Amino acid sequence: MTYANETRRRRTFAIISHPDAGKTTLTEKLLLFSGAIQIAGSVKARKASRHATSDWMEIEKQRGISVASSVMQMLYREHVINLLDTPGHKDFSEDTYRVLTAVDSALMVIDAANGVEAQTRRLIEVCRQRDTPIITFVNKMDREVRDPLDILDEVERELGMPCVPMTWPVGQGKSFGGIVNLRTQAMTVFDSGSERLPQDFETIPLTEQAQLAERFGLEWQTAMDSMELATGASPAFDEAAFLAGKQTPVFFGSGVNNFGVMEVLDALVDLAPAPKPRTSNLLVNKQPVVKEIQPEDSAFSGVVFKVQANMDANHRDRIAFVRMASGKYTPGMKLKVQRTGKELRPTSVVTFLSQRREAVDEAYAGDIIGFTTHGGVQLGDTITDGANLQFTGLPFFAPELFMTVILKNPLRTKQLQTGLDQLGEEGAIQVFKPEIGGPMLLGAVGQLQFEVVQHRLKAEYDCDVRLEGCQYTGARWITADTPAELREFTNAYPQRMSLDAAGTLAYLCTSPYDVRLAQERFPKIHFHPLREHAGLALGSAG
Repeated sequence: MTYANETRRRRTFAIISHPDAGKTTLTEKLLLFSGAIQIAGSVKARKASRHATSDWMEIEKQRGISVASSVMQMLYREHVINLLDTPGHKDFSEDTYRVLTAVDSALMVIDAANGVEAQTRRLIEVCRQRDTPIITFVNKMDREVRDPLDILDEVERELGMPCVPMTWPVGQGKSFGGIVNLRTQAMTVFDSGSERLPQDFETIPLTEQAQLAERFGLEWQTAMDSMELATGASPAFDEAAFLAGKQTPVFFGSGVNNFGVMEVLDALVDLAPAPKPRTSNLLVNKQPVVKEIQPEDSAFSGVVFKVQANMDANHRDRIAFVRMASGKYTPGMKLKVQRTGKELRPTSVVTFLSQRREAVDEAYAGDIIGFTTHGGVQLGDTITDGANLQFTGLPFFAPELFMTVILKNPLRTKQLQTGLDQLGEEGAIQVFKPEIGGPMLLGAVGQLQFEVVQHRLKAEYDCDVRLEGCQYTGARWITADTPAELREFTNAYPQRMSLDAAGTLAYLCTSPYDVRLAQERFPKIHFHPLREHAGLALGSAG
């Protein structure tokens, strides 16, 4: 049996950008235009009762930022679109990196006034490593912004790939007249207002040159000249090059005014790829055999790329987000967690519209489904209906900041343990348990992660904690060629040994010299700044 007809209808993509480029607003508008929601929430109006659909966590509503990636599914033009909104803030980049392993393409949002910013560069690098196709949306054209040719030039430099304009702006800021759609050869006239729908905008075909020149004057002429320069200097759109991550189609618009968004939604259906094959290590006689899993295969398989605790405060539940890689999901299926060999018995399986959930009747490769679990599932776990597969590639980065957890009320020790276990498994923070005992250590990539975890421990687990600085400045996961070598090393540095949330051994260091000295003393020990799921395929030593 093949599910090719269903998998071809799927589009699974992540929205990535620097904070404040308008990513969450664009997410809202895509949902609105597809008919998935009736009213779009304002991300910035923190005191308003209406918050962005994709920002559900209490702390996100208070700060007006996204700190956890959210998943939304919508139906548009007979296609099932799975959209993953990611945190733009660099302190939560790990969550974003993991989300990028679960998608087939990315929509990059760029602020037209600021161009390519620091966080966008880091995300582009991850996309480039995976050859993820990128569609670019240049936002906020209704403000005073940079020249579109300058923006294209910068995007090309930063991405290291040519841009292919799909729409082109006429004017900017107060004189923003609209966009020329190079695919339909028509101009859509700009009209501000966040309640407008695509059919509310006036469209004039480019054959009406005289009318357009008279109506938009100098702005029209300037736009035509720069558009000619841009298209002349750009290659024609090449589907194969785009799918290989070698060129990016570029769209202009204003997300907050619902303008230029429909063109992006259409591009996701017309240009973005359907689910692709995924590489798995099939265990045969305990030996890994590399096998390519096709999305249309009949056997169910998927990867847990995110675990979120307490999405529903009333139920204290945990949801494992699974990106389906092949097969079909139907309620009541018998599923197995490959790492433990145990049967997975979810109490409910859902699809998402942010915090609103709906029970799944069926799902196919490319879809994101949520298993409600009570433990036993970790980030990176492969879930199948029986076959021995192991998907790899879910990254964990060595933390650069550490804090010691001090519980204010010692009677809440059990709740603290539960909270740290769950938040550690979720990947919200890295939790290290020193082998010789003592307080738990939290490791983070950014300072804001500590604040969020402290907030969530209090709100979700009723644990009031104090976070104190400690001497550690880094960690390296360690492996050795033989158990004897590993034992010798751990005996030499007992106070530096700790276990992370997945039970993987890590060496805590107080400076980069620690690792160098330990490496010289024990040349057969491997130090890893990156680990993949469950201690598998640890990254290069260093």
